[in-house]
Amino acid sequence: MLKRLAIACLALFGAAGLASADTIPAPKDPVILTVTGKVTNRNSAEGAAFDAQMLQALPSRVTVTNTPWYPEKTRFEGPIGAALLDLVGANGTMLRVTALNDYVVEIPVADFRKWPVILATKIDGKPISVREKGPIFVIYPFDQEPSLYNELYFGRSAWQLKTIEVR
Repeated sequence: MLKRLAIACLALFGAAGLASADTIPAPKDPVILTVTGKVTNRNSAEGAAFDAQMLQALPSRVTVTNTPWYPEKTRFEGPIGAALLDLVGANGTMLRVTALNDYVVEIPVADFRKWPVILATKIDGKPISVREKGPIFVIYPFDQEPSLYNELYFGRSAWQLKTIEVR
């Protein structure tokens, strides 16, 4: 997993783009996600800021699943949450996730480690607009693991994600 992450970072940033093991290059486009808190790898005083291209360079996954928000199975695509945590050097046990509308939910880091939770940036192959729950939507593998299909995990599936604070 870490080897794939390193390859993805090199592909995105180039060998010279990674100044040291504890930094992440600055975003070139508008920031769509900021990760703060207990992280060791940063690109700003606050933490690590990511634009869409940076997130797309992370190891990703397609999850096709039923959800309570769409009438039929939907295809979600985006970076694997654990890959993001690895890149920023997250060393906490809880994620405080905040959406654009200030919805806040806590997600155990263990969820991202146990299941292939993704930070979906695409639905049915198209970028997710803010109007359609984007630009980032936390998606659990509900069909792969039926025990996740309940109110607890629906509540953790924040959409319009803007920040993750590692606690």
